[in-house]
Amino acid sequence: MHVLLSVFAMTGQPSSGEAGNPFAMFLPLILIFLIMWLLIFRPQSRKQKQHRMMLANVQSGDRVLTIGGIYGTVKGLKKDDKVVILEISKDCKIELLKSSIAQNLTAEERSRATVKK
Repeated sequence: MHVLLSVFAMTGQPSSGEAGNPFAMFLPLILIFLIMWLLIFRPQSRKQKQHRMMLANVQSGDRVLTIGGIYGTVKGLKKDDKVVILEISKDCKIELLKSSIAQNLTAEERSRATVKK
């Protein structure tokens, strides 16, 4: 702690009334924000956009995985496509919010098959 305070004391105020460059003072903060944007915010927004697109393309017959870890087949959509009827086994259907779907396994299989060709 003492070393840190002495470093700040040495870099202190500009001498003889000279004003420091305001851009130079904010440059480290600007660089930190830029690095955070490139490494955290931008990839996260891309991932959210892909998830929204996946939810918009869910259809009846698709095999999906929910956020809770339940595998099932979409049997239908209702209430303005916000609720999904999911069949998890024979004669066992549940209703879920569409936003609770984590992955569309059918779409992933189709995209893998397209890449292999």
